[in-house]
Amino acid sequence: MLSVDAGKQLRDFSLELSLTIRERETLVLIGENGAGKSTVLNLISGILSPDRGEITLAGRTLFSDRLGIDMPTEERKIGHLFQSYALFPHLSVFENIAFGLRCRKIPKAEIAERVAGQLAALHLADLADVNVGRLSGGQRQRVALARSLVLQPDLLLLDEPLAAVDVRAQGGMRRELRNRIRQAGIPCIIVTHNLKDALELGDRVCLLEAGKVVLEGTPDEVLQSRENAFIASFACECQHDAGNSY
Repeated sequence: MLSVDAGKQLRDFSLELSLTIRERETLVLIGENGAGKSTVLNLISGILSPDRGEITLAGRTLFSDRLGIDMPTEERKIGHLFQSYALFPHLSVFENIAFGLRCRKIPKAEIAERVAGQLAALHLADLADVNVGRLSGGQRQRVALARSLVLQPDLLLLDEPLAAVDVRAQGGMRRELRNRIRQAGIPCIIVTHNLKDALELGDRVCLLEAGKVVLEGTPDEVLQSRENAFIASFACECQHDAGNSY
């Protein structure tokens, strides 16, 4: 389980966050650009430090101003998939997935076994020796996800995971992503601007405005709040997509 009760003063507003995410639960964060969504992920993963509060994961304290704890990013056991994927284009698919394991001094035999498992699970085995610079957006997304999951994290953070995937391929990739998250059996937070991501990937949705959660519930519950301008725009997107499906 992940528990966050933390605050940080940003340039335009103060981010104040109180969240609990259960085991196997996927939370989707939505909101306007600049609402603080990616900052939330960076605070949890340790890229940024809160000004105050506490973050705990799977019984471990990752951050506490009261206790003077700010665990380094590499020790938090968190898989963080960035919007850009942050892959190494000059390295092969295998080496990209193995990179974090090598940094952690994992034995070579174990690296080979764990990477092979991810290659098979994400249908990448035939591309193991291909440089990622030659891959499609969907293939790069798979590699980035494999690199996160191979570390056997306690939490998965995904920032706009399908943004670089061709629109025609997003449906299949969304289903594959949902299956891999379920198989991992760990809590997950997804940041997205895409209505279908929220509906198909999320167990719960939080709307963030200027660093604060203003709506929270199941995807259907949140989407009923049409008086909110951002949610209303989501509903319009849904109607537009439905019209284009015929």
